[in-house]
Amino acid sequence: MDARARTWLGMPILLALSLVLAACGSSKSSSSPTSSGSGSGGGGNVSLVAYSTPQTAYDAIIKEFNKTSSGNGVKFKESFGASGDQSRAVDSGLAADYVGFSLEPDITRLVKDGKVAGNWDQNATKGMVTNSVVVLTVRKGNPKHITGWSDLTKPGIDVLVPNVFTSGGARWDVMAAYGAQIKQGKTEAEATQYLTDLYKNVSVQDSSARAALQTFTGGKGDVLLGYENDAIFAQQKGEAIDYVVPDQTILIENPVALTSTGVKNTAAKAFYDYVFTDPAQKIFAKNGYRPIVASAASGSGNNFPTPKTLFTIKDFSGWSAVMTKFFDPTKSIMADVERGKGVSTGK
Repeated sequence: MDARARTWLGMPILLALSLVLAACGSSKSSSSPTSSGSGSGGGGNVSLVAYSTPQTAYDAIIKEFNKTSSGNGVKFKESFGASGDQSRAVDSGLAADYVGFSLEPDITRLVKDGKVAGNWDQNATKGMVTNSVVVLTVRKGNPKHITGWSDLTKPGIDVLVPNVFTSGGARWDVMAAYGAQIKQGKTEAEATQYLTDLYKNVSVQDSSARAALQTFTGGKGDVLLGYENDAIFAQQKGEAIDYVVPDQTILIENPVALTSTGVKNTAAKAFYDYVFTDPAQKIFAKNGYRPIVASAASGSGNNFPTPKTLFTIKDFSGWSAVMTKFFDPTKSIMADVERGKGVSTGK
């Protein structure tokens, strides 16, 4: 297990959660009035592009940032959507100073094309701003008695998971499901067959994790594979759901970076620094994320269970190898699984 996993496993993870539902794929401009923080600030404009689920957290963080001397008067243009779609949009020319995605490959895509510096992950957290885990979200009272991965392939179980070719969250879901089989002692062939069997029960594949949550809370499906923070979000909104942390699951690590324009933007650089501070990390914690700053979890009020077996993407040789083996749209494990269901891979 890597250092980031040990960071939150070793701390008292108590989180109180307060979220407001945000539409995925939205774009807006925001600013706050003159701050109460010290100093006059320099103003400026920041284009923030991120995946769908942390929108509410970012809105709250921006408000607090605007109260600081470095954030006073700074205006934001925000865009949220499926992680892969957002990354491709920036790669194709969408203006962005600060990017926050679900998984590392959506950053490295921009590195390859010179839009993000190659040293983006050289800070103390290796570029990661939040953590989470994959959980099984079920109906209130768990009427289908879902206790772990083996239940998801049973006849009659309706499973929801986002589309792996647009959603970073879906890729975490797949690696959690596959990795759980390996950690249970199964062979790679058996773990691959599990994915095929699992997807036979998948009825809806939305474009993003937040869209999948909306479909599930709208009444479709028995189980939703997704982020722990999304399940907490739904509970805090009063939705009739519970969630199960399976015995084997994956540590989700969410990266952020400044783009080539962002590193030249004083306001963007100040905001990037701010998201790693204790006040910003506390906001992420309140919004259901396991913070990478240990002190931010203290006194949050909710207990996050520690999975019996927690693994990371490094257990499968890292994202570069995983993207080729599992998620290449032309020839990969998930391309075969999706084509078997008649689902387009985009190729």
